[in-house]
Amino acid sequence: MRILGLDYGSKTVGVAVSDPFGWTAQGVEIIRRDNEKRLRKTYARIDEIIKEYGVTEIILGYPIMLSGDEGERVEKCKIFKEGLEKRTKLPVTFRDERLTTVEAYEIMTEAGIAKKDWHEYVDMIAAQIIRDEICGVKNPYAGLFSPQRMHFKAAYANLLTDMGVSIKGLWNGL
Repeated sequence: MRILGLDYGSKTVGVAVSDPFGWTAQGVEIIRRDNEKRLRKTYARIDEIIKEYGVTEIILGYPIMLSGDEGERVEKCKIFKEGLEKRTKLPVTFRDERLTTVEAYEIMTEAGIAKKDWHEYVDMIAAQIIRDEICGVKNPYAGLFSPQRMHFKAAYANLLTDMGVSIKGLWNGL
């Protein structure tokens, strides 16, 4: 049972996939598009990822405002969700994504990533945070996989290192 975590944005979709047990998530990629309304290639890439990893469920970040109000992004996300369900035939569940981007920025700061490079990773890390939060709900060892844990930071450090990003400063303050 692999779960796909998605962070849907106007020009990008951050993608994370769980391990086979559904306990942890790994950022996979950021799907980019030039036009917010052109989703055909985005859906096609998500289909490829679903097949590649054997995904059985999708978690989609729900972009409600801090106040709890639903804005324009929520409506666009609902349309995207409907398209995902129709195309993939998989269950798609919304997950509150408030502050996941802020948390992704904190992780990148701790990893020593220059602010000018944040746009390269923020959506993928946010998708992984959304996905890991779901794992925490389902996992009997939820505390082991919380974003506050040192291994979580180390997992991101490994991911970013694999992507060729310098991780200077990550271990300071752990």
